[in-house]
Amino acid sequence: MILRLLALILLGWIGAFALFATMLPGAAGEEKTDGIVVLTGAAGRIEHGVALLRRGRAERLFISGVDRDAGTFSISRAYGIDMKTMRCCVELGHEAIDTRSNAIETAAWIKRRGYHSIRLITSDWHMRRARYELRRQLPANIVIISDAVQTQPSLRILLREFHKYMLRRFAGLAGI
Repeated sequence: MILRLLALILLGWIGAFALFATMLPGAAGEEKTDGIVVLTGAAGRIEHGVALLRRGRAERLFISGVDRDAGTFSISRAYGIDMKTMRCCVELGHEAIDTRSNAIETAAWIKRRGYHSIRLITSDWHMRRARYELRRQLPANIVIISDAVQTQPSLRILLREFHKYMLRRFAGLAGI
């Protein structure tokens, strides 16, 4: 009986992981939002957010999790953003150190700005957990459009992220 239960749990885990790994979130359309939020951490995220800002998909871009040593000038230079755009339309968040604190930092920014919709940009393999954490911090009426940067994640990255996501979901069910 115990062996059957363990086999069933293992099959469920394998099936859940297979779905997680093969159905990664994709890019969003061109719809406008009040703001764009980029979570730092992997290549292509900030570039995608800046491109959307330039195309007028939102009025402001918030970059969460920026290294404390990186300022407006260094971000401007690294990503080819003119200083006029940096001053008017780009805000840097230096407080976040992980996905959970990204969500807290981002929710505070959304509240300060009075926004009702945002476009969330992160890597495809990271999107589910990032969106889950952000949704836990925001009122239900705030619209979150997931805009995942496509990557080629390794099996190791997928396994690690799957387990982090599942642990956060279970922790959430426990009220943590």
